[in-house]
Amino acid sequence: MQKLTNKEEEIMHILWKLKKAFVKEVMAEITEETPHYNTLSTIIRNLEDKGYVAHNAFGNTHQYYPVVSMEEYRKRFMKTAIENYFNSSYKNLVSFFAEEQKISAEELREILDIIEQKK
Repeated sequence: MQKLTNKEEEIMHILWKLKKAFVKEVMAEITEETPHYNTLSTIIRNLEDKGYVAHNAFGNTHQYYPVVSMEEYRKRFMKTAIENYFNSSYKNLVSFFAEEQKISAEELREILDIIEQKK
């Protein structure tokens, strides 16, 4: 699975939300810095080349849909982030969020409960 650019990732989130869409429908969902139609079409075709989306043809128009689920992408993204930024350590990841005060003690207890229930 190839890494996505920020714009490609934004487009994927739209496609995951819409499930299938024409370029003009994707364009309508973009909230910041709307690219030109042809630029957006190129980005979506690049996503197709990378294996993230496929299309159904309706004459000259294509309706695109994701072939990689958000969950698959999230797993890959998190695995890579943890390897690259936390020395492949989930403990380092959780410690980072605790130190940054992005996770509470109550949330940590909930995580521990989930882990205990899996045993």
